Amino acid sequence: MAPTNEHPGEQAAQDPVKLIGVRDTPLSVDEVFAAVGDDAAGGVALFVGTVRNHDGGADVDALGYSCHPSAEAEMRRIAEKVAAEFPVRALAAVHRVGDLRVGDLAVVVGVSCPHRSEAFEACRRLIDDLKHEAPIWKHQRFSDGTEEWVGAC
Repeated sequence: MAPTNEHPGEQAAQDPVKLIGVRDTPLSVDEVFAAVGDDAAGGVALFVGTVRNHDGGADVDALGYSCHPSAEAEMRRIAEKVAAEFPVRALAAVHRVGDLRVGDLAVVVGVSCPHRSEAFEACRRLIDDLKHEAPIWKHQRFSDGTEEWVGAC
């Protein structure tokens, strides 16, 4: 039997944005994975952004994230835009603010779609658009005592 797009499970869900948040507490991959669960989804893609120990050739000791009060609303706007462009069954995005250490989770996003290729594409679009459009700023502290503000997550 040839696959068709006529089954409701092949279409985007009515309200696919399940979880959006800016948190000052540790993030949970399990929470995001659970939020994007959908019986009609054949593909779930997650992206986990962690604090790495270097940037631009310099050792990073720690960093902090801060955000504009509109950050969560902007994250939702971005999520809704992505959900409108792909057959998203469920979508979630959470970002951490405050002081983080190397290895901490800074952002976790997840998308479920009927098929894996759509899930990968939608997840990549979500994290890329969040990085470029959400009013979240990173303050890096380097081992040599210097520091740097980075324009968006």
